[in-house]
Amino acid sequence: MTLSAKTVVLIAIGAALYGIGGLPMFGIPVFANTTLKPAMAVLALFGVLFGPLVGFLVGFIGHWVTDLFAGWGVWLTWVLGSGIVGLLIGLYPKITKDRLEKGKFNKLDFTLFVFLAFLGNVVGYGCSAYLDSVLYAEPFVKVMAQLSIIAAGNTLLIAIVGHFILTAVAKRKQQSYNLKEAD
Repeated sequence: MTLSAKTVVLIAIGAALYGIGGLPMFGIPVFANTTLKPAMAVLALFGVLFGPLVGFLVGFIGHWVTDLFAGWGVWLTWVLGSGIVGLLIGLYPKITKDRLEKGKFNKLDFTLFVFLAFLGNVVGYGCSAYLDSVLYAEPFVKVMAQLSIIAAGNTLLIAIVGHFILTAVAKRKQQSYNLKEAD
């Protein structure tokens, strides 16, 4: 598999934005070692706009960067979880047959976007919670509480920010699409 220069640049930009946006100073602490962070909106948008591979790598590399600079060490289980979140949200263009690229973003599209965000958070960070419990002997109740809070909080954050941005993207794409059709 080869990646184009454009894809590598997108991954680098997305991972840097996620890495910076994931730092504790930009988040809202909600539970033991658990923070709601604006980086999740970056991850969701890169996944939706550029697909599952970009989504996975932005989440994986970006979370790794966050952990490195935050000073608490790299938690590979949660790094993997962020990658899975980006991968699952990145399925959006394939499922919708690139409707956003054509300037279409209706209520059903938004519902699918929110569902994929929720599914990504539950599956991705569910894997993280399970692996923490098994590999690091973290208390199961603690990691399940982290999972519940993060899945709900991240989904809400992604839904709110995503709605505004994806509506604007669709509007912009619709203008461009109309110009192409007129040619």
